Amino acid sequence: MEQQDQPNSDFQSRIDMSELSNSLHQIKQEISKVIVGQDKMIEHLLAALLSNGHVLIEGVPGVAKTITSKLLAKTIDVDFSRIQFTPDLMPSDILGTSVFNVKESDFNFKKGPIFSNFILIDEINRSPAKTQSALFEVMEERQITMDGVTYPMEEPFLVIATQNPIEHEGTYRLPEAQLDRFLFKVEVGYPDLNQEIEIIKNQHHNKLDDKTDVVNKVVTGQQLKTYQNLVKDVVVEEKLIEYIAKIIVNTRENQFLYLGASPRASLALLTASKAFAAIRGRDFVTPDDIKEAALAVLRHRVIVAPEREMEGLTDDEIIRQILESIEIPR
Repeated sequence: MEQQDQPNSDFQSRIDMSELSNSLHQIKQEISKVIVGQDKMIEHLLAALLSNGHVLIEGVPGVAKTITSKLLAKTIDVDFSRIQFTPDLMPSDILGTSVFNVKESDFNFKKGPIFSNFILIDEINRSPAKTQSALFEVMEERQITMDGVTYPMEEPFLVIATQNPIEHEGTYRLPEAQLDRFLFKVEVGYPDLNQEIEIIKNQHHNKLDDKTDVVNKVVTGQQLKTYQNLVKDVVVEEKLIEYIAKIIVNTRENQFLYLGASPRASLALLTASKAFAAIRGRDFVTPDDIKEAALAVLRHRVIVAPEREMEGLTDDEIIRQILESIEIPR
């Protein structure tokens, strides 16, 4: 045991995570002024921030998907855009369009709302495939190409999208290629009884029309980029890299899954586990960090076999079975 403990102490002195941990704690405190519960969603959003990855939040209406995203954006001193996806939304409404300038006798590109640091897309499955596909390039390469000209996005750049899993009328299912652009798919459930009581009390005592007014900015965009670079240096031992690979390969060989995870999922799981380690104040990854990230990283990257889906088996249940079947590195 002493030989195993020694590397951990070396790791802890290698990178100073105190400023990062304090900032994340302050962000949580600011969000908790308004939001009760939903700790898992908030932690996954913070992990996505540190990983420089996008998030898809799925939950029924009224479980604080949108307000939590707005509050998180409020704690960071960067530009924020909110785009409401509707069936009549066009790609140019998101990316921008070329407008003819009479004085210059030339076309000028007018940037759309996607040109921001923090973008909240509400009900992403409300718009047809043509509009959804406008996000392909910008989410993956953090740039858009219009009329042969490439426009890079300013860092940090984060897309948070929401969707309702229950209502299907007037919605357009996101294709697998689009889903793969998201680092996490976070599923949000209902609060428990005590949390529900606390939510009602907060609403009763809070007289502000705009609840986001109580939230203060905690970090700047430059600080966030510094934290993201810090997370890249988090140590991952060789045996944990093998552990990640075994999880991903198992999804491809699993009889309950029609489609397994791609190598992009391996990289996403590696990146996310580093972020969860940093959130916990460590600069080294443990198996628990990998298991914590696995569900949100994999649930939208695998497809349950049709016959198993008819039996009521879910992707989360299969992923949990895979995690339990693989020996944890010691």
